[in-house]
Amino acid sequence: MATKIRLQRHGKKGKPFYHVVVADSRAPRDGKFIERIGSYNPNTNPATIILDFEKALNWLNTGAQPTDTARTLLSEEGVLYKKHLQGGVKKGAFDEAKAEELFAAWVEGKNAQVAGKKAGLASSKEETKKAALAAEAKKKADRAAAIAAKNAPVAEEVAEEEVVEAPEVTEGAENTEETEG
Repeated sequence: MATKIRLQRHGKKGKPFYHVVVADSRAPRDGKFIERIGSYNPNTNPATIILDFEKALNWLNTGAQPTDTARTLLSEEGVLYKKHLQGGVKKGAFDEAKAEELFAAWVEGKNAQVAGKKAGLASSKEETKKAALAAEAKKKADRAAAIAAKNAPVAEEVAEEEVVEAPEVTEGAENTEETEG
């Protein structure tokens, strides 16, 4: 029986979530499977991969063929690299201790890379938030200045109108009105 390591889709439309399963190659994508060995959530950044390392390695050594996406996930988690190192030990290229040392160094580098990406995402998110707050403060200041500018000329016009509307009292003007009338 030909077995495949592949993804089984779950989740709602636009929000996929996958189970990593070992299934008969003739079974449908979301159908019957032999064993579930992990999950994959591409909705998070970076994507969340939960994988039972030993089961996946055992199935690869048994002859299960991963699909393209499953191969990428297994590579990200280091299962394929571990299998590669085990092949080198079988051929006599190096011993088991050297293989473990190489794998530990690879895992350490991978963890540092993931931590760096998370830190970069967090800092870019913080910078975006600060930029949005600064833009909002500038917009608020511009709006306040526009309102102040709009209200300031109106106050000056009102003051001028009050001056114009005030009657000028002169002695000669009072006398002319009384004599005419």
